[in-house]
Amino acid sequence: MALWRFGAAPLVAPLRYLSGVAAVPGEWSGVAGSRAHSTTPVRRTSNTTQYCLDAVRRYDYENFLALLLLPQGARSAGTAVRAFNVEVAQVQDVTSEVLIAKMRLQFWRETLDEIYSDDVPRQPVAMELHRAIRRHRLSRRWLRSLVDAREEQLERRYFPSITELEAYSEKSNSSLYYLILQALGSENLHADHAASHLGKAEGIIKALRGIPHNASKRKVFLPQDIMMKHGVSQEDVIRGSREQNLKDVVYDVASQAYQHVEHVSMQYIHIICFFYAIC
Repeated sequence: MALWRFGAAPLVAPLRYLSGVAAVPGEWSGVAGSRAHSTTPVRRTSNTTQYCLDAVRRYDYENFLALLLLPQGARSAGTAVRAFNVEVAQVQDVTSEVLIAKMRLQFWRETLDEIYSDDVPRQPVAMELHRAIRRHRLSRRWLRSLVDAREEQLERRYFPSITELEAYSEKSNSSLYYLILQALGSENLHADHAASHLGKAEGIIKALRGIPHNASKRKVFLPQDIMMKHGVSQEDVIRGSREQNLKDVVYDVASQAYQHVEHVSMQYIHIICFFYAIC
């Protein structure tokens, strides 16, 4: 089975791919003008929690299932964070104009500023995120990082190295886990390290399983240093080559993700030992 097809069965273009997903802008009925730069079309509801849950279930189903495993006290905050990520992650694919995409991302930057100033716009994701921030003191830094990562990706054509891909994955994926840890009330350094490695591994795997999706748009987000090592060109990837050298590229990139997963396992052991020590 191809690495980029690992996971649940494909749904409505979920957030499986590094470049985002395709969606059609929609509006939240009854809130005039507040959805001008929002991206997720979800059915009308007066319940902001349900709105966010529906958005995550529709566009990020794997993480929707993961949300159900969170303790009740942290689940609504996790849902708000994931719904916010859905909004910013889809910006790149709802418009082909970089300027318009930047305007949409700027809308969310300004919305974050308003949320932290307790001047919350009547937009369901913003309202739910504001509740989560007030209750769990979620860091603005990590939320801004999600927006910044997507803006950096707008004009990116490739990653020069695996290190660059890891840096992007840290901002776009690990930040989500840092926020969820905050919602859980965790202040454990080993848990933070595990979140960092987990986010990097997830970002690398998204790059792998997004190969066909991105190649169809003539985009290649495999690290150039590893591609050059094996003599693979971007055109080889776009054409859907099945030669051994491309398989070697995928193997090397996947091995890097696996190393991060191993680090997560080690941090988990440290966490268990820590809790045994204090009990």
